[in-house]
Amino acid sequence: MDDGATIAGELLALDSLTVDVITDNVSDSYVSKTLFAVSEFANVVNAGADVISGETLLAANLGYGLLLRSRVGGVEHVLLFDTGPEGAIFIRNCKNLALDLGQVEEVAISHGHWDHMGALPAALAAILEGRPSVSVHVNPGMFNQRGVLLKSGAVIPVADVPDPGAMEALGARVVNEGEPRLLLDRHFFLSGEIPRVSSFEKGRVDHLCRSRPNEAWRPDPLLMDERMLVAHVRDLGLVVFSACSHAGIVNVCTEVSRLYPGLPIHAVMGGLHLGGVMERLIPQTVEGLEAFDIRNIVTGHCTGWRALHALADAFGDKVSQSAIGTTYTFDPSAPVLGAD
Repeated sequence: MDDGATIAGELLALDSLTVDVITDNVSDSYVSKTLFAVSEFANVVNAGADVISGETLLAANLGYGLLLRSRVGGVEHVLLFDTGPEGAIFIRNCKNLALDLGQVEEVAISHGHWDHMGALPAALAAILEGRPSVSVHVNPGMFNQRGVLLKSGAVIPVADVPDPGAMEALGARVVNEGEPRLLLDRHFFLSGEIPRVSSFEKGRVDHLCRSRPNEAWRPDPLLMDERMLVAHVRDLGLVVFSACSHAGIVNVCTEVSRLYPGLPIHAVMGGLHLGGVMERLIPQTVEGLEAFDIRNIVTGHCTGWRALHALADAFGDKVSQSAIGTTYTFDPSAPVLGAD
C-alpha cells in the first residue's frame, strides 16, 4: 500500500456532513433540489431576512467556494474549501446566509486559479477577526502565473493568486506541501496529485503557465496542482469534492476508488469542466462514470449546461444542479438521504 492509500485509509467515518454553497456560477432558487438540499430562499429567511430581494439573496459569480461542517460524536469541525474569485461578494454571501467565518478552523484550496482563491484575502480577514492565525492548505504547484491562449494567438494573463508570503502576512499558517494529508482530526482527506489515467481526459491546450513574468509561456494542460477533497459519511459512503475537475472527473473517481476500495461514492460535488471547448468529452465522460455507480452527482461551476443535460439523461434523478445559497446535508439518520 502506498503512502497516499495509507493516509486515506485513516479517514474517519462522519456521523454527518453539511455543505453550504457560498460561491458558484449559478443563482437559481427554482432549480429542482435533491431531497437532502435546502434552497437559497429558505436559507436567507432562516438567516434573518424578512423579505426576499436582490439585497437579501446571494450573488453568483464565476468560481466555487464551500463551507463544510462535519461531526463525529460530540466533535464538530468547520472547513472552508475554496472561496471564489472576489472578496466583497464572498463576504456578502456569507453575511446573507448568516455564516460565521470565525468558526472556520482550516482552509483547503483545490488549485491555483483566481476563481477559486481570489477571495481568500477577504476570507482570511473575516476568519481572523479576534484570532491569531488559521491553517491554509495549498501545494507548491499553485503559484505559477497562469494565462489563456486566445484563438487569435495572443496570450491573456489571468489574475495571480495570493502567494504563501501574502497569506502569511494576513495571518495564515501556510501548509505548502504536495503530499496528501488528513485535515481536522481525520474528518477530511485532501489528496496529492491526481493520476491522469483515462484515455481522453487530457486537459485544455489553451491553458498556459510560467514561473516568472519575464519567462516565455509554456503549455499547462494537465494542471497537476489540482487536488480533490474527500469525506466519508457513515452508512452512506464517500462524498467527493472536485472543485473544477481539471484532472477529469473519471480520473478523480478512479483515484477515489483506488484509495477507498469497497466504499461506494455517495456523492460527487463540484465543477466537471465540461463546458465550452471541453464539450467534446461529454459522451466519453458520461460513459466513464457509469462504472462508479455514483448515487448523487451535484454539478456546479464549470460543468456546462450540455454536460448537465447529458448526465441527467443518463442518470436521471441522481443528477442535480448546484446553486449558490444551497445547503446539502449528508446524514444517515435522515430517512430521505440517498434516495434515488
